[in-house]
Order: sequence, then C-alpha cells, then structure tokens
Amino acid sequence: QVQLVESGGGLVQAGGSLRLSCAASGRTFSTYNMGWFRQAPGKDREFVAAITWTGGITNYATSVKGRFAISRDNAKNTVYLQMNSLKPEDTAVYYCAAGRSAYMSEFNRYDYWGQGTQVTVSS
Repeated sequence: QVQLVESGGGLVQAGGSLRLSCAASGRTFSTYNMGWFRQAPGKDREFVAAITWTGGITNYATSVKGRFAISRDNAKNTVYLQMNSLKPEDTAVYYCAAGRSAYMSEFNRYDYWGQGTQVTVSS
C-alpha cells in the first residue's frame, strides 16, 4: 500500500515557476514508477510526466517538454515536478500516481493516486 500526498500548487503568473512535490508513505516507494497527471475543468485527465523507479528514464507530454522536469529522491520517498515558463493552459489539478507498469503515460496503468493539488496560471 502506498499513500501519496501532493503539495506545492498555487497561483502564479504566466511565465512563472512552481515546484510540485509528492510525498509517499511506505517502504516500497523506490520500487514504483511515478507519474504526474493533470485535469482541467471539463477535460479528461492527461499525462504530464513520468519517471522510472530508478530515475533513469523520464517521459514527458509534448505540451510540457522543455518546460517541466520530473525527478525523484528515493531516500526521501518524494517525487517532484519542476514547472517553468508556465502558461494559462497549464491550469489544472495535478495528481501524482504510483505504478509498476512500463506504460507510464496511461493513467489506468497506475495503482495509487494522490488527492491532487491545484495549479492556476493567470495571464
């Protein structure tokens, strides 16, 4: 069992930065691939970024590539999402998720989810 708690969301102006954190409970965090997804009002949940359990492989949605960076610290049971050059279209609730599938961009491949943190980017 893994419990995930996101933090770091907030209101930021376009062009600004935020760093989201996702703290995990349990001793098995380091064995899970981790992903970030987001959901805007009226839209489906979409993939943002993912990282393998070793941290050796990362994957990004085209819309955030070059602006966002995912990382993890297995000693702290935490995964991060550094978001730079934010745009109004990045406004959404951001969720972290843990899973063991190699299909890291597919939300139904994850076993555990956090409650989400709101990110709002003003123009």
